[in-house]
Amino acid sequence: MADTNTLSSNPGMAQLLIGIPSQQKLGLIVAVAATVALLSGLWLWGQTPDYRVLYANLAERDGGAVIESLQQQNIPYKFAEGGGALMVPASRVHEVRLKMATLGLPKGGTAGFELMENQKFGTSQFLEQVNFQRALEGELARSVQTMAAVSNARVHLAIPKPSVFIKDKQKPTASVVLALYAGRALDEGQVNAIVHLISSSVPEMRAENVTVVDQNGNLLSASADGKRQMLDASQMKYVRQIEQDYVQRILDILSPITGTQNVRAQVTASLDFTEKEQTSESYAPNQPPNAAAVRSMQSTESLDGVKTAGGVPGALSNQPPVPATAPIVAPANALPAVNGAATEKSLKEQRTNYEVDRTIQHTRLPVGNIKRLSVAVVLNNRSVADAEGKMVSTPYSEEEKNQISALVREAVGFEVTRGDSLNLLNSAFNDTQEVLEAIPLWQQPEIIALTKDLLKYLLIGGGVIYLLFGIIRPAFRRATENAMEQEEHSEGEEGGGTEGEEGSAKQDGTHRQSGNSYDHNLQVAKQLAKDDPKIVATVVKEWVNKE
Repeated sequence: MADTNTLSSNPGMAQLLIGIPSQQKLGLIVAVAATVALLSGLWLWGQTPDYRVLYANLAERDGGAVIESLQQQNIPYKFAEGGGALMVPASRVHEVRLKMATLGLPKGGTAGFELMENQKFGTSQFLEQVNFQRALEGELARSVQTMAAVSNARVHLAIPKPSVFIKDKQKPTASVVLALYAGRALDEGQVNAIVHLISSSVPEMRAENVTVVDQNGNLLSASADGKRQMLDASQMKYVRQIEQDYVQRILDILSPITGTQNVRAQVTASLDFTEKEQTSESYAPNQPPNAAAVRSMQSTESLDGVKTAGGVPGALSNQPPVPATAPIVAPANALPAVNGAATEKSLKEQRTNYEVDRTIQHTRLPVGNIKRLSVAVVLNNRSVADAEGKMVSTPYSEEEKNQISALVREAVGFEVTRGDSLNLLNSAFNDTQEVLEAIPLWQQPEIIALTKDLLKYLLIGGGVIYLLFGIIRPAFRRATENAMEQEEHSEGEEGGGTEGEEGSAKQDGTHRQSGNSYDHNLQVAKQLAKDDPKIVATVVKEWVNKE
């Protein structure tokens, strides 16, 4: 009897499967296939990353460039339905955006002269002019965007209608809005290059009619009078460098006295960036003797001699003069001789020209002179040990503060005539640090992401367990039990008497080993009594005899 129970309780898997009816086999196969498909779907769902929007409303040219770059970097992507947004895994959104920014993508959907390629027949002149202006604005914006510091650019042109009247003629104007990359700026030369690029691309446009503005609303181009309203980036950098240099001087000279962490200093410098040129002409005095230089000297001397007739007209007056008995050289102021003596005139003239002492000086004053310095210094109280050995905060004395002020004045080159100011404050520093409120654990992004992943995997695990123990295992158990019941029933019909009793015992042992279900055993007993009453009577008789 034990051998029969052993054989019946351990049937081969092949025999069990063969004994299962065709309908139950089909249902079991369908259940297994559905389970495998569901498990595969859950596994794929667990491996699929969460996608988020990378860019939305991309132009066709920019979209193609971005997709090409994603394919080269082996980054998965997909398109959102209905929105036209390009999506990438959520964990790589910021990384991909930074990489695309280094590549200069996306450039923006600026349209250029390709607008003119799609002109329709019968287009009005006004529409042609509008399309031409849009195309010109787009081409200029593309040219400006080629600069390294410019992320995006928009160009607005105001082109007046042509007029035959000179008084009604107006010059075209342009406005340029620049979006610069973070941490970058345009110097004055680059801004002038943009201005001249725009002005030279539009007929009759002057450079002063072009206005350049950045994304923060700062005017980058020169004003109408040719002067800048604000300091440019290089000038601001120079001012900041001067201020930091003075601050470092103050810290270097006071740190050995107060300690590195016990002094704070700030300097505000007012600089003059006005370009000035001056020319001066001065004349020096040259009145003292021998103090002037002779430029030229001219001397003129003339002597005139006149011979006149004298005496009574006649023969005597025409006779030669009598030899002189007086001195040979007569003085210059001698009276003319009487009776035919000669008369002389002498003229002497001298002219001297002196050089004028004149000085002409042309000076170009340097740019960036310091007009005024404002210095603020804060000192922390000293830590001094008291009688008990405890460290006590003690302020500086007035004499010490005066000495420190003098050191600061010498370090920064303090000038009273220039209007410099110095403010020195001695106070205890507040070392208490503000404690930020901790973010609750359930609000931290890392915990939220981890919770989502855990819920996903728990859902997958729960689905697998339910399929295995709630659907597949009960179905397989029912099929196996039905096959065993049919096999035992067929063996019971072929045998008689004792064999029926053994079959009944074997069937009873099988039911006990398959689950010991009371309801199941009851149903089997009823069916057995209905099909073969003799076996039931034999079993009951055996029970009565044993008692």
